[in-house]
Amino acid sequence: MKPTLAIYGIQDRHNYDSPGYVHDHSLVLMENGKVITYLHLERLTRRKHDNRMHICIEDILDEHDFYLPDEFDIVFVDSFVGRSFISNSGKIRFEGPIGGPLATDVELGNCWWKDQEREAYVLNHELAHLYSCLPFYGNFQDNSMLIHFDGGASQGNFSAWTYKNDELKFLECHWELAQLSKYFNDNGLTFAILGMKHYEHLAVPGKLMGYSCYGKHSPKIHTWLQNNDFFGDIWQDNTPFYQGAQKNFEWCKQQFDLKDPFLQDIAATFQYDFQTQFLSKLTQLQEQHRCEYLYLSGGCALNIIANTAIIQSGLFKEIYIPPCCGDSGLAIGAASFVEQKKHKNIKRHSPYLNNFKIKHYKTTYSQETIKKIASLLIDNKIVGVCNGYGEIGPRALGNRSLIALPNSTELKDKVSIDHKKREWYRPVAPIMLERNVKKITGLTSIPIITNYMLADFHILEEYKAQIPGVIHTNQSARIQSITSKNQNPFMYDLLDYLEQEHNVFCLINTSFNKKEEPIVHTKENAIASAKSMNIGVVVVNGEIILL
Repeated sequence: MKPTLAIYGIQDRHNYDSPGYVHDHSLVLMENGKVITYLHLERLTRRKHDNRMHICIEDILDEHDFYLPDEFDIVFVDSFVGRSFISNSGKIRFEGPIGGPLATDVELGNCWWKDQEREAYVLNHELAHLYSCLPFYGNFQDNSMLIHFDGGASQGNFSAWTYKNDELKFLECHWELAQLSKYFNDNGLTFAILGMKHYEHLAVPGKLMGYSCYGKHSPKIHTWLQNNDFFGDIWQDNTPFYQGAQKNFEWCKQQFDLKDPFLQDIAATFQYDFQTQFLSKLTQLQEQHRCEYLYLSGGCALNIIANTAIIQSGLFKEIYIPPCCGDSGLAIGAASFVEQKKHKNIKRHSPYLNNFKIKHYKTTYSQETIKKIASLLIDNKIVGVCNGYGEIGPRALGNRSLIALPNSTELKDKVSIDHKKREWYRPVAPIMLERNVKKITGLTSIPIITNYMLADFHILEEYKAQIPGVIHTNQSARIQSITSKNQNPFMYDLLDYLEQEHNVFCLINTSFNKKEEPIVHTKENAIASAKSMNIGVVVVNGEIILL
């Protein structure tokens, strides 16, 4: 059968200096249920959240590294912004059908592809998000609930489906939960507290989630926020907030200070309302449909605190979230949808799929290399890792990571604040072998989404003193678990050696990129980024490079 080329490249509404309504363009070629080439555009162009696929696509497809056979199927992904795509020269054009209810299948559109008319399809944003689960977990399990939740898809920001008896059934799609996602991407108060501009909306969710852990949910604050529509429209004038805070809480300030406990409690209340209402919606759906498993995707699935609340609720036997649950996973979701229709099964993949122009990368190392890197880490060195293919999605999972010892907050601050220039309130995550996750949490079973750093855990008291650098202010750690050596041989062997020889059972793991730049992709990116951050050691495909 023909391979499938999937493209997420809907143009933004305006030519903003940074992505506005559309972001994280990507494309993928799949054949026989397997990813052949995947490209997250930002990794190639070095522009974060790049949404200029219409400008880049013809050059990408002309690259030797993106070989296309004579015959292939094409599927585009839509957005609430539209269902059309046109390349800069006009040689590639596509228009999907407009109107009608949300489809449960691909829809035939009109396409002009390099001087000839041909068949091409469109898949709605909602299903593309959900089917991005398949390359990492296999086909949906029977009796599953499928939830997409993001800032805005095709016809809503929330959709629900069931998968029972090999049948996908649509339940609902709407904007009724739009207020919740707006807390993180379109709320004047949260942006003002964090000191963010409206055009920086893609950076706010992670910052607000981390900052919220410094405060406590307050019912009184929640009622006040609710009565004032959560101050969502105070973009130009903060006076209504200042006046209301003084009247109701005797907070007599005229500026935002991130160390202020009142503001921290507001952030915590936003987060609490998000996860509580989301969990309430899931509970309602579960009471109606009684599903055993949950597949969750869309940008809101990156909210680790909410994910953990869902796990702890016991509503489902297991929760599955792909590493690319944001918009960078849309192309691979659309390709997976089409490939499953053709082949019934999608092959299971690791998250290391960013391979455009680096398909020759292969990690080779010896035990001596592991010993040398361990020695550098024990000497409190920070090591940049650029091994093999890059991770799909926004989280570094050991192939494009900065790693260091977890035994001091000083070293954590050096990594996060001094070198990466991140905000003081943002947590740094640990990477560790699954046996140690069980040991330090006391859990006998570890959620599978931990492989992708998508849940957090409270650490047993007796282990906290050993890993203060990776424990957040709420005493949680956002762990990435390495389940087996096959998952990441290099990281497995390094972690195993550190434990056996130095009694170090985890490492700081944060993304290898400097502020406002995408995660590094190539050896050249890694060296340039390390130099700019003053990182002295880089490992590229198993080779130690001292800078």
